[in-house]
Amino acid sequence: MGKLTNSMWKLLGAQSTRNQSKSVALIDAAGAHDDWAQGIDDADVAATARALDLDAAKGDDAAKFLALVREAAQRSLSMRPFDVQLQGALRLLAGDVVEMATGEGKTLAGAIAAIGYVLQGRQVHVISVNDYLATRDATAMKPLFDLFELTSSSVAESSTRDERQAAYRADITYASVNEVGFDVLRDQLVVHEDELVSPKPDVAIIDEADSVLVDEALVPLILAGAKQDEVPDRAIHEVVSRLKKNHYDIDTDGRNVFLTDEGATFVEAELGGINLYDEDHVGTTLVSVNIALHAHILLERDVHYIVRDGGVHLINSSRGRVAQLQRWPDGLQAAVELKEGLAQTDSGEVIDTITVQALIGRYPRVCGMTGTAIAAGEQFRQFYDLAVSQIPPNRPNIRIDETDRVYDTKVNKADAVVAYVKEVHETGQPVLIGTHDVAQSEELAWMLDKAGVKSVVLNAKNDAEEARIIAEAGALGAVTVSTQMAGRGTDIKLGGSVGEKDGKSTGARDQVVELGGLCVVGTGRYDTERLDSQLRGRAGRQGDPGRSIFFSSLEDPVVTRNLAFKKDPVSPNEDGFMGAKGVDLIEQAQRIAEGIMLEIHANTWRYSKLVNQQRELVVKRRSELLSTDTAIDELKALEPERYERLASGASADEAAADTADASATGDSADGDSSTVDTQAEVTVGAAPREPIAPEVLAQSAREIMLWHLDRAWADHLAFVSDVQSSIHLRAIGRESPIDEFHKLILDAFASLPDRAVESARTTFREIDFTDEGADLDSADLRRSTTTWTYMVHDNPFASGGAKTLQGIIGIFR
Repeated sequence: MGKLTNSMWKLLGAQSTRNQSKSVALIDAAGAHDDWAQGIDDADVAATARALDLDAAKGDDAAKFLALVREAAQRSLSMRPFDVQLQGALRLLAGDVVEMATGEGKTLAGAIAAIGYVLQGRQVHVISVNDYLATRDATAMKPLFDLFELTSSSVAESSTRDERQAAYRADITYASVNEVGFDVLRDQLVVHEDELVSPKPDVAIIDEADSVLVDEALVPLILAGAKQDEVPDRAIHEVVSRLKKNHYDIDTDGRNVFLTDEGATFVEAELGGINLYDEDHVGTTLVSVNIALHAHILLERDVHYIVRDGGVHLINSSRGRVAQLQRWPDGLQAAVELKEGLAQTDSGEVIDTITVQALIGRYPRVCGMTGTAIAAGEQFRQFYDLAVSQIPPNRPNIRIDETDRVYDTKVNKADAVVAYVKEVHETGQPVLIGTHDVAQSEELAWMLDKAGVKSVVLNAKNDAEEARIIAEAGALGAVTVSTQMAGRGTDIKLGGSVGEKDGKSTGARDQVVELGGLCVVGTGRYDTERLDSQLRGRAGRQGDPGRSIFFSSLEDPVVTRNLAFKKDPVSPNEDGFMGAKGVDLIEQAQRIAEGIMLEIHANTWRYSKLVNQQRELVVKRRSELLSTDTAIDELKALEPERYERLASGASADEAAADTADASATGDSADGDSSTVDTQAEVTVGAAPREPIAPEVLAQSAREIMLWHLDRAWADHLAFVSDVQSSIHLRAIGRESPIDEFHKLILDAFASLPDRAVESARTTFREIDFTDEGADLDSADLRRSTTTWTYMVHDNPFASGGAKTLQGIIGIFR
């Protein structure tokens, strides 16, 4: 498989010159209106803008808009947009994903596009990869929006429901993809229409589009509710913690771990001579053993999670940050807490889930911006029907990208990195070192310190200090060790925080420029070249000098997961340097990894599409129940006697007699009178002496119907999860997994609506009523008061990773 060059990606969906001539001509025309724009008073900017016809995004009015917004940005932000920023804004208004290099001003381009959309009568969500970017950009762009008299706001993880409702009412709302997604999910739990938070979607401008639409889309957004489960068995965890390497096998992708025969024998003996695989233990003890294995063997502290403030905090690998309010599912969270000697928290069950594709698919208009759009062009086209426009840099990129240095072992690679950084540091040139996880960043910082090089570390443990650390990363002599740079969102200025003053260079900046600008050092290739490019892009912003280099080894995960050698390559050099052959191997491994990621994304989309369609049907039904009198109308028709007694205020004796009559005639929800205890029935569901107010009765019916619909959907999702976990085994029998998945899920969903209604009917007939309505608590129909989000480290449709996936593909060739 040949290397996919930019020209190849263009053929697959990226068009670097897509309608650019029209954009450039429009920007040129805007220059003729500069004097006109400068003559407009601040108080008249908004009215002047609203008088323009922007629907066609062309012609004289469009040119005037560009001139006006350029002048407004200068006045409100002291930033005069470059032509390329206006060009990017125009392509966003046309519905493209634009590629703009790091430091080219995507934030302002996005804000200009947002203004354009609002002036066309649209409501805009600017969706980013994290809360930090959303809050920062909303604050930074607010003066510009204010000048156009447009309301703007942001949503963060800490926002209350009232704050979220107010934020979504704004013309322009900034939020992370997670917050938008979980607001959509949480709206499926409300029982009063005025509790809804997320508005009807209209326009989405996606910042860091490849991170949001590709990287984040590999796993679904999952909302969970508290559920009381058994506490993990400490005896099992104690046994698992004593397993030796011959007791378990890890698959070639490092995603799954299994007991060997020796391991099973050891565990069975230690647990009192049990049989893990008999019917008494295979569905209980063995499951607990496997969860404990995963926690102890596969999940590494300071790689997958950190321990802070007495709790386990997950690390989002694509962002290098702590994943706030996120947990592992299926007992894994409690298992890791037990492993670390911490107090166990409640487990949970999945209440609702949505994929990023489905979330973004709700918006009638989607566009986006990123520094690495072309490489993700096929994903944008295939999964979102989005085209890519490449925007040229304002100033030519003069960064020097050195050839990778590849070594045979991780140890030799680390020694080479330290030696290189020490050599560069001695000149005073600032160095930014990109690492893959917390543990690697801290280990490298320790090695540098031992070699006499002081560094500052930026990782999930101190991400609150991010702005300060990044601000000084370009200072003379600075050495910064950072985990994943994607979505950091802060440009590194040469000379550090004192590199520029009043828009002019200072001596500090000039010194760093003279030394060659920022030097970026990568300590290993990522699974996709896009992430490598994002790290490189921290150097050479806006025509600054800079250089980048990557150090890799044949023991790096990208190699060990994707290449298998009959005989390990041997370095001809004493220091382990592999030369050109090593570079070829690294690039081959990365190409395989990218192909697998694309296939997993496609698999996720194929499997999730049907579940998403089913979810839309449930959402539509739920919306109808929430906002209309459908619930009480249906229950009145199904249970007319019960409705009349409640509405008219029948006596307890009359209600009991009705219930007894219903039992005698077999009028039960399931149609089976043989199991009804008549004596019990006559004491259940007695109506109060006073009639239930119509509005109270309607709300009670609504809550009953919604509870059972939500319960049925949660049960369906649990079934879907069970099917997902084993569906790839269908390939062994030469069945089509996707066809079998669809059949099973369709069959299960077919009965869901009727089951939900029948359960609601039973509850309506039997539940106790007070003046305040149906007593759901006493009927054990309580809703979870605590919700959280799940972090899923592995994709449920990946079928065990690269090798298994490739094997399944091979079966069907």
